[in-house]
Amino acid sequence: MLEELFGVAGKVVLVTGGSRGIGLAIAEGFVRCGARVYLCSRDAEACALAEKELSQYGEAHAIPADLGTSEGRRSLADAITAREDRLDVLINNAGAIWAETLADYPESGWDKVFDLNVKGSFFLVQALVPLLRKAATAHDPARIINIGSIDGFHVPHHETYAYSSSKAAVHQLSRHLAAQLAPEKITVNVIAPGMFQSKMLKGTVERRGEEAVLAPVPLKRFVEPADMAGAAIYLASHAGSYVTGAILPVDGGTATTL
Repeated sequence: MLEELFGVAGKVVLVTGGSRGIGLAIAEGFVRCGARVYLCSRDAEACALAEKELSQYGEAHAIPADLGTSEGRRSLADAITAREDRLDVLINNAGAIWAETLADYPESGWDKVFDLNVKGSFFLVQALVPLLRKAATAHDPARIINIGSIDGFHVPHHETYAYSSSKAAVHQLSRHLAAQLAPEKITVNVIAPGMFQSKMLKGTVERRGEEAVLAPVPLKRFVEPADMAGAAIYLASHAGSYVTGAILPVDGGTATTL
């Protein structure tokens, strides 16, 4: 029964931004569960290291590409199409953040964040819809899972204007795509994580202390790798096959109970 509901063995999965952090955690979860996983980031060395690490658990393949550019998105789509005749799950996790005061916030920083977080996700979906269609059936749809953020529906304390705005855009874009792609038997959902112990959060924890950082979190811990992998596997499995247009917060109650 467990395998029938949550099994993802044999699925072809692409995880962008899969060489570290949330992306690596999700990729590892799928590899361990028997999926054939492709992971992508713009850092070729990081991709190779992630591929080596994940290959000890199952089948993992790295394809370096800069998804903030049209050339990078096209090269990734071409590489997947050359290797696979279908794509069961696309996980748009690659993202950028830029923090700066309101007075000094640069247009270049804004563009970098939106080019990857919003534009990059949309046009990668556009490029890969033909492969997703080939995997889609009424009872086992193809899946698109976009990684949003709780910063997309509450106001963060940091001056990360483009990031929070881009994640709100990802949430709305995902609902729009869910409506558009439902007739194609492709679901589109969002996972909105809270505080994951990433490189981005490390400085804040060191400066303020773990207890202070976790004070607003009702469950009083950080998002763990298993939390993200579990949420993604649920949405990609039979258990999540009738869910589309949803935003799933994985935040310990931070943005949903306060």
